[in-house]
Amino acid sequence: MTTTINAVNVHIISAPLSEPFGFSQGWVTNRNSVLVEILSNDGHAGWGESLCHGLQKPEIAASIIQSVYAPKVKGRNVSDIEVIWEELYNLTRPFGQGGAVVNALSGVDIALWDLWGKILGQPVSRLIGGRFRERVRPYVTAFYRRKGGLYPQEGIVEAEKHIQDGFDHLKLKVGFGIEEDVSFIKAVREALPGVNLMADANCAYAVPTARKVMERIVDYDLHFFEEPLAPEDLEGYRLLRSLGLVSIAAGENLLGKHACARWISGGVLDYLQPDICSSGGFTELKKISALCQAWNTTMIPHVWGSGVCLAATLQLIASLPPTPLSLKPIEPILEYDRSDHPFRSDLIFGALGRDADGMIPIPDKPGLGIEINREVLNRFCIS
Repeated sequence: MTTTINAVNVHIISAPLSEPFGFSQGWVTNRNSVLVEILSNDGHAGWGESLCHGLQKPEIAASIIQSVYAPKVKGRNVSDIEVIWEELYNLTRPFGQGGAVVNALSGVDIALWDLWGKILGQPVSRLIGGRFRERVRPYVTAFYRRKGGLYPQEGIVEAEKHIQDGFDHLKLKVGFGIEEDVSFIKAVREALPGVNLMADANCAYAVPTARKVMERIVDYDLHFFEEPLAPEDLEGYRLLRSLGLVSIAAGENLLGKHACARWISGGVLDYLQPDICSSGGFTELKKISALCQAWNTTMIPHVWGSGVCLAATLQLIASLPPTPLSLKPIEPILEYDRSDHPFRSDLIFGALGRDADGMIPIPDKPGLGIEINREVLNRFCIS
């Protein structure tokens, strides 16, 4: 009996934050997401997520899935996942080669892989090539600004708390001006000399300002400087990398293999950071991974969604080869968002914990390796 797609359900979920937090592009007042539920004719359900970036309205991706994608996938063979991806992308190519359209396609693709994994009784990672690792080291994404907060003092206190909680890789939020950024990075580095630090400007600068920041933080041993420039400025990124001051990372706003290809082949970045829930799902991220491997570029996926996004990213990371393979390879790390998110963990029954040494085990259960808490889903669902 052929297993076919019986229904596509879209769930818009949203939760107001108890306290808004800020980054270089504005203030976040709600955590939003779009969850995609795909049902097969034999009773299985697969789940995916379309990422809502900090200020993105969830209704945009939800509308695309409901009005464009869902009618095209109903009745299709569940196993035709790549065929479905390419046909849906081609359908929307004239009006959506990136942005919320590929963002929406990501959620559909992840749900299809979760569904196929559950039907076959295998984790997605074993269906897309196998597992290079069973655990991954997380790095903290946090350090958002609080209205009325005192910085860098509050940043140092927060960093110390993350260290006490067992994390040793921390990513600071910057992009607030040269002097403020430099003093913040300097203060945290001096307070915590042994910690692996990164900094993320969220596209706050043009080349001259970014270069001045880099020149002044070169002695503070950052693992990477993320998104100093707007995602359209490929040549600017190439120039910054050529300076050799700090390793450069970006990619959460590059959606799909076509968008990423020139950045990878052109040696523009040290680290590429596509998001599985925004840049095309498993089908596309495996192709982007192959491009990275061909040009010996390390992929560190971006993560900012719910527990569904985190689970999908873990399955992807399990399948990523080290760059390059060696006797003692440098392993990929996992972005681990610790900012306020009312439904991140509860949505998946708190399934993704850490081991005593801080590492995160990669689930080996079918599909994404998680189940959805319907009570939490219903509590935060607005459509």
